[in-house]
Amino acid sequence: MVRVELGERSYDICIGENRIPRLGELLNFVPKTSQMIMITDEIVFKLYGSRVLEILRSADFKVEPAVISGGEGCKNLATVAWLYEQMVAMGLDRKSTVVALGGGIVGDIAGFAAATYMRGIGYIQIPTTVLAQVDSSVGGKTGVNLPQGKNLVGAFYQPGLVFVDVAFIETLPEREYLTGLAEIIKYGIIWDKDFFNYLEEHRERIQSRDTECLMHITSRCCSIKAEIVAQDETESGLRALLNLGHTFGHAFETLTNYQSFTHGEGVAVGMIYAARLAHHLGIIPVEDLERITNLIIFYGLPVSFGNLKGQDIVVQMRKDKKNIGGKIQLILPTAIGASKIFDDVSEANVAMILDLDR
Repeated sequence: MVRVELGERSYDICIGENRIPRLGELLNFVPKTSQMIMITDEIVFKLYGSRVLEILRSADFKVEPAVISGGEGCKNLATVAWLYEQMVAMGLDRKSTVVALGGGIVGDIAGFAAATYMRGIGYIQIPTTVLAQVDSSVGGKTGVNLPQGKNLVGAFYQPGLVFVDVAFIETLPEREYLTGLAEIIKYGIIWDKDFFNYLEEHRERIQSRDTECLMHITSRCCSIKAEIVAQDETESGLRALLNLGHTFGHAFETLTNYQSFTHGEGVAVGMIYAARLAHHLGIIPVEDLERITNLIIFYGLPVSFGNLKGQDIVVQMRKDKKNIGGKIQLILPTAIGASKIFDDVSEANVAMILDLDR
């Protein structure tokens, strides 16, 4: 168990292997008199939907599924509107609960629907991907995309429980597994040099999805995020460090209409360019840049944004929701295991780094 300490909004992250049969007893704080909705996507529903529904119903929960298509293409207000219709039709009330079963996209959409339906009802996160288990399911960030950019509409809204079962990772496609590793590497870069060392030393075991390694890295990432979120729930300062590589990455995703990069792939390339920028500005030595780059390469993640134009990327980065006063805000590594928020990096320097390999 990892505890996210937020006063009245505190909750546990339960991490285990093959623990899904225990789900019912862990939800003993959830009212059974009101209707529950399980939001998932088509792929996850085929793999796990019937089993999770059976477990919940055997624990006397009244639950029905709502299945969305999945992928970034459905992470929008139209999907949320459809979910509201399902929630009304099922008779959800203010004591009802949303269960998010799936990856980061499902969790973001379901969490936002829970945050806004009847001004907020309870929800539970059951993440089924590496990215969701180590990062997006924790901390209460919910939201959807607009055509103009990622996650421009959303809310900070904490779940009642995050239930992580690493056994879900067994059925994860290789590309989706690697996508999650990008967020794992991020934690080593921004916060914990010993964890970064662990990712270097156990590369083969992690690459082969060794259960012991998965348990360790999931627990460590969740512990780091819980510590950060407890100090800065709504990203007014410290929590912004978790966005290393994201301002670049979101621009890559948006400019390619979410067709060329998964979220983790965009973040991986973004971390490369954040590290290059930090080295160019004299913040980190070349040795740190090389270690970051080599680790990302080893795990089979991309290091290039393809044929995009540097100036187009800069223009898209200006639209990032983290920017303040019209200035691009960037998270840059200051060492392996340490990072800092910079809001005074010139667009000329950003463009120069982007165009170095052109």
